[in-house]
Amino acid sequence: MKADLKKGKIFVISGPSGSGKTTLAQSLLKDRKLKKKIARAVSFTTRPKRSGEKNRKDYFFISQNDFKEKLKAKKILEWTRYLGYYYGTAKDFLESQLYKSKAIVLCLDLKGAARIKKLYPEITTTIFVMPASLDELYSRIKNRCRDPKTLEINRRLKLASREVRAKKRYDHVIVNEDLETAVRQLKGIININLN
Repeated sequence: MKADLKKGKIFVISGPSGSGKTTLAQSLLKDRKLKKKIARAVSFTTRPKRSGEKNRKDYFFISQNDFKEKLKAKKILEWTRYLGYYYGTAKDFLESQLYKSKAIVLCLDLKGAARIKKLYPEITTTIFVMPASLDELYSRIKNRCRDPKTLEINRRLKLASREVRAKKRYDHVIVNEDLETAVRQLKGIININLN
């Protein structure tokens, strides 16, 4: 790793679908004191836009062919395939922010978190977000699925169970039972590691 990149920090937030990790990451960007110091990495994805999502803000929505071309050109640092769609972190964006001494916030799965920690071990802090309960998680997952009668809910729950077992690999664990408390804990972790 180039020495200049060490001026920045990377915070990787993981957790099961519906655990609230994206909401927590967004809370950091709304904080007056933190928003000048941090940037949220916008990932590439091949999945369709959900209601209310914006291209280039929530994700870079691209075709599967475009995604594979970017992989071949080594423009994607880490990637995964989830429920038939590809997701990946843009290398150029991440490194340009690190050169500016910014802290980058990434929402990644287990594989992506491990990859980023391996690539940038000295500047990466990993945070796992736990759901308040399995019942709450089931309710959130059910609300996310376009067709609640499909196998998607079962697949997401099975994956969530595997993800929860991996929480011990992370530097920090936050239980998102109360959003305000979880936000406060996350900000505490960020502030300690920025200083």
